[in-house]
Amino acid sequence: MIGTLALDLADPVVVADPYPAFARAREVAPVQWHEGMQLWLAFSHAEANAVLRDRRLGRIWADKEPAGRFESFNLVHRNAILEMEPPDHTRLRRLISAAFARGHVERLRPWVQQLAGRLVDGMVERSGGREPVDVLTGMADQLPVAVIAELLGVPEADRPLLRPWSNAIVKMYEYGRTTEIEDAAERAADEFVAYLRGLADERRRAPGEDLLSHLVSVRDAEGDRLTEDELVTTCILLLNAGHEATVNVSGNGLLALLEHPDQLRRLRVDHSLLPTAIEELMRFDSPLQLFERTATEDVEIGGITVGKGQKIAALLGAANHDPAVFAAPETLDVGRTENPHISFGAGVHFCIGAPLARVELQATFGALLDRTSSLELGAEPVRRPEFVIRGLAELPVVLTR
Repeated sequence: MIGTLALDLADPVVVADPYPAFARAREVAPVQWHEGMQLWLAFSHAEANAVLRDRRLGRIWADKEPAGRFESFNLVHRNAILEMEPPDHTRLRRLISAAFARGHVERLRPWVQQLAGRLVDGMVERSGGREPVDVLTGMADQLPVAVIAELLGVPEADRPLLRPWSNAIVKMYEYGRTTEIEDAAERAADEFVAYLRGLADERRRAPGEDLLSHLVSVRDAEGDRLTEDELVTTCILLLNAGHEATVNVSGNGLLALLEHPDQLRRLRVDHSLLPTAIEELMRFDSPLQLFERTATEDVEIGGITVGKGQKIAALLGAANHDPAVFAAPETLDVGRTENPHISFGAGVHFCIGAPLARVELQATFGALLDRTSSLELGAEPVRRPEFVIRGLAELPVVLTR
């Protein structure tokens, strides 16, 4: 087939740094067929953006996992806004947006900033300018889970349950998963669904000012409301998608700054660059690398025809390094203002949690800049072995007050 490429996404070299492979592939053709994955891959910004925006390319969810074995995992995805297309997507997004519109993100901003400060202070104390501290376990993992839990009104005692459930479920999105990974994902989905059903029932009886209470009660102009399964799935998606993105931008982004000390110095000198720096860190090393869609009819993208029923994936990291759109794309520039990255997606599936993620990331990096005088790598970082969700397993850093 014309445009076929050999790209092993499980290759440790590609996982460690996929961007050179993306650049080589992009020079051959913007869209190419991957025989092993049985889908098209879009490497350029224009084509990846088209994949995300073309309404003939949809998130077509079917219970493709065996129903008896993956009952809860299938339930979660069958009712997820991320897996829906209009008109179902339109209805669900309208209801969720109405609950978010009650000011939940801005309500949490001071709380998030205080939490970020406490977490950085704890790491500085443990490091003392001498000992490396893992920033992932010390901060990046903790903050987004705490924020989502606070947003939803999850009791403090239950919050340690959330991260393991999220970790197990998102591993189902990788290629080459094992039976053990699949079984763990179904167990986590089952436990998470049961927990949220119980919590939602409590909020019906005694509503509060949290997002879960508002999701339980929200109705649109037609009097429509979320079903029980949609409510549960929305909460799980907020944690899984929001948490993974924030954790991995925090880790990938801090590593990028440590490897580019001139850019870290720019931020220390001029904190007003923080908002543009966050966007640049998302572009430079994208937390989500691949997003699949399915053709509902024949669609031409980048000079090839995606046949009805075929899959095509936008490679977000490749798109974010396209030299046709980004000047010097391999250069980290925290002051970059022309930055139409697609790390949050595009079109109707643009990330509904993007404002919350930006609040979390600005608080995280703001606290690291404000409460330290120096940040240095304390040992070699350890990257997670997965390709689709790109992040670090360990980031040892020496912090000095």
